Amino acid sequence: MILQIIILVLAIPMGFLIAWMAKDELIVGRKYFRILVILGIIGLIGFWIYGFKEIALTCGFIGIVSLVSYVKSFD
Repeated sequence: MILQIIILVLAIPMGFLIAWMAKDELIVGRKYFRILVILGIIGLIGFWIYGFKEIALTCGFIGIVSLVSYVKSFD
């Protein structure tokens, strides 16, 4: 479980890296980041409830990366 938490925490610097590399596309893709955050959270909760923990953690990773990029799009 510790390894999975470490991988989820690594989603935060990955979101900053994507936001730094694609500064010009953040504003245009803001609505898509919002959709990815919502779908990531729904997928995390839904797949975790049904017992698909690997897929749930993948959705959580996508949700965290998208959330960081979405927040950085307002800078």
